[in-house]
Amino acid sequence: MCAFMLSVKFPVNYIINEQRHCGCGGYKLKPKISSVQSTENEKWKRDSVFIDKRGKFREFNHKKVSRKKGGSLRGQGWKYGSGFVDGIFPVLSPIAQEILNFVQKEFNSTSRVWSSLDNLPPTNTNWDDLISIAVRLRLNKKWDPIIVLCEWILKRSSFKPDVICYNLLIEAYGHKLRIKKAESTYLELIEAQCIPTQDTYALLVKAYCKCGLVNRAESVFTKMRANGFSPNTTVYNAYIDGLYKGRESQQALAIFERMKRENCEPTAETYTMVINIYGKENKSYMALDVFREMKNRKCRPNICTYTALMNAFARDGLCEKAEEIFEEMQEAGHEPDVYAYNALMEAYSRAGFPYAAAEIFSLMKQMVCEPDTASYNILLDAYGRAGLHQGAQAVFDEMKRLGIEPTMKSHMLLISAYSRIGNVLKCEEIVDQMKSSNLKPDTFVHNAMLNLYGRLGRFEEMEKVLAAIEKPDISTYNILINVYGRSGFVDKMEEVFESIISKKNLRPDVMTWTSRIGAYSRKKQFKRCTEIFEDMIDSGCYPDGGTAKVLLSACSNEDQIEQVTHIVRTMHRSDTTED
Repeated sequence: MCAFMLSVKFPVNYIINEQRHCGCGGYKLKPKISSVQSTENEKWKRDSVFIDKRGKFREFNHKKVSRKKGGSLRGQGWKYGSGFVDGIFPVLSPIAQEILNFVQKEFNSTSRVWSSLDNLPPTNTNWDDLISIAVRLRLNKKWDPIIVLCEWILKRSSFKPDVICYNLLIEAYGHKLRIKKAESTYLELIEAQCIPTQDTYALLVKAYCKCGLVNRAESVFTKMRANGFSPNTTVYNAYIDGLYKGRESQQALAIFERMKRENCEPTAETYTMVINIYGKENKSYMALDVFREMKNRKCRPNICTYTALMNAFARDGLCEKAEEIFEEMQEAGHEPDVYAYNALMEAYSRAGFPYAAAEIFSLMKQMVCEPDTASYNILLDAYGRAGLHQGAQAVFDEMKRLGIEPTMKSHMLLISAYSRIGNVLKCEEIVDQMKSSNLKPDTFVHNAMLNLYGRLGRFEEMEKVLAAIEKPDISTYNILINVYGRSGFVDKMEEVFESIISKKNLRPDVMTWTSRIGAYSRKKQFKRCTEIFEDMIDSGCYPDGGTAKVLLSACSNEDQIEQVTHIVRTMHRSDTTED
């Protein structure tokens, strides 16, 4: 139970707009006071103005920027993880803006783009413009235009290619899953006697991880040492991030431990990723241990770290803990942003306090922090989880009134809200509205309908929805296993399970195994439950609290209860030892 209960009257409009007293921990929120200074009489310098991470125009001392004579960015390399050299995003010149627009429009015609770029004189100014264009494309994740532009620089232009071009190209090819091209670009870099940087190796590692080639990613470390490099934090962070996004969480944690053993000091970014990993695995207690270790090592948490920890507590529904971290974040001097507010809202939502989530939503607006689409979706979900479908509908309608286009997830959450009260007609109406708006229902929406029909025993409609799913995910199969298991169709359930095993791109997760055990648990088939549990462990899938509950429900006598209790205690000890 959360330590507080907000006393808020049920409003007609479920989105709380007026100021209310918040008794949820006495937040020490202070509005940010911004002073606008006139710069009309100041001389505007092209390389003295840049866009910061928040998209605001700022100025800097251009004399302190690490550039060679003539303003060239040659030899500076690519600063991995940032937008630009020294973290500065220069404003494009009019000519650069024209080139950017042209490349973005015509990138499908490589010959046309290259022919036009051939007319550019090889000056330092044009070089800076080209790199600035590539940076803008990178920020917008326009990988195809980057490839066209950088390939022209490397293969056809009069510019002498340097490491920044190669790094950009390796990264772009990695994102496009063109690993052979990424590898050949690295080899071209070596052949051109251009010295690779730590960032070069980091991007290569991430490209391998993105393509699922973990063994080759590991070989990069050997390659680095052979070239006289010791992997630094940038490379390790790229490796951990690549493994994490490739759903190789355990391996990512192992690399984190190896990083520390090799005396490579983790950064705030490293710790934030590890906290995210534990959070996604519903191990908020381990996320908190990592946070404490971080502070003990004198590594200062940033706002992303605090938000990651709040998200970890949110997934476990621990709103008190999330609130404590929210306050600690402010005491450390960090002004909450939309992501921090969203994490706190999510914590209250999952803990079953929709009005507390609405209170934070109202507070966010009072603090002049504009809610984003995710904020509305969290609030919509908070009402839906609590069975308040009218509240969920009000949030959905408010989004449309404000001109915020409801996303696929918005529709899915609204369907889930009506699904909880078994309102099939309303759910079908929402799906029809999506189709009429040319919004094709995705797997998540289909899964919501699949679950609804399954719970109501309408198997014919459920089969039709299943046939309409183009790319079923593991959640799709988990719903089927749960539905068939609860209905007593064990043979059908086992068919679904075998179909998962036969697919190369899917692997049973803890929910799959637990639902399967639950089917036999209802029949008190204790021996069969323990057999499946052993198969689960052998497959490398670690059980959770839900698994322990279904095993206990399968017990018919004291001996079986004692046996399961011993298993659960062993699970807990091994978890503590391993982590």
